[in-house]
Amino acid sequence: MSKRKHILVIRLSAMGDVAMSVPVLRAFTQQHPNIKLTVLTREFFKPFFRDLENVTVCSPDLKGKHKGFFGLYKLSKELKSLGIDQVADLHNVLRTKVLKFFFFGKTFKQIDKGRDEKKALVEGRNFEQLKTTHERYADVFRSLGYNISLSNPNFPEQAKLDLSTQEYLGKDNKNWIGIAPFAQYQSKMYPLDLLERVIAELSKTHKIILFGGGNKEIKILNTLQNKYENVINLAGKLSLNQELNVISNLDVMLCMDSGNAHIAAMLGKRVVTIWNVTHPFAGFAPFNQPKEYCLQANRSQFPLIPTSIYGNKFPENYKEASRTIAPETVIRKIESLL
Repeated sequence: MSKRKHILVIRLSAMGDVAMSVPVLRAFTQQHPNIKLTVLTREFFKPFFRDLENVTVCSPDLKGKHKGFFGLYKLSKELKSLGIDQVADLHNVLRTKVLKFFFFGKTFKQIDKGRDEKKALVEGRNFEQLKTTHERYADVFRSLGYNISLSNPNFPEQAKLDLSTQEYLGKDNKNWIGIAPFAQYQSKMYPLDLLERVIAELSKTHKIILFGGGNKEIKILNTLQNKYENVINLAGKLSLNQELNVISNLDVMLCMDSGNAHIAAMLGKRVVTIWNVTHPFAGFAPFNQPKEYCLQANRSQFPLIPTSIYGNKFPENYKEASRTIAPETVIRKIESLL
């Protein structure tokens, strides 16, 4: 009997990028059920992969025994002991390039991030839809010799909430709308005064569940919770596993161009996103979402959008370009999906 093939999949960070790998791995495991996958990622992200068959998560200690060149050598030896046949590097950074050196003799394929195309997009030399990150991930597996299609995806069943979460959220017949107002950079966020108008209106007839993290964000979300009926702040209240369960039960999720959008999308939720100085053309729109779910700042008024791929570079007067998206537009889009 031939040995079952074993692929190491590397995607260490960031949260959104790791979440984007999940639909691709789900498609791969369904289309190649005899292949074993080990995902090398951070311990915190382990719950993302909980519903995938034939997938094991390995979490390195990058600040301890696996730190630096010799730490990565030790990590490579530990990984090789698992019987790795091929490596799919979905990250392609210095750390994974070092691992490639240690995996000499193994088929080691790395993602093409399309830096030249993205640079042309940001510089305004070419304004068109680029290949999505999901397809770029899939291309790595194709280069290893596996056909993979991301069309007609399947998603996990709606998760069952534990009793403590049920008690915290309460029981009613309202639609559940998740809202994640924050992003890595303020230039990727919808102005909070406009978002509050969205929350004020939607909370009249729906349950609003707020997501975030960090003391500053929690303080803002607590203020919104205390100000409006039917608004619940989950930030800092639940484990990641529990948050994933709640997101699994949402009717729709409203996010920025951020990790929460990709988490909701990997669970098969309908995701409305608001785009400020970044743009879906860069390939980071949530998985399997119609383009009309992406609400974008007015490029007639802000023609340099996207000013950067990640939202970290922008002219000062572009910082709140998404003010050109009226709260009524956001409300109508969400209501149309309920």
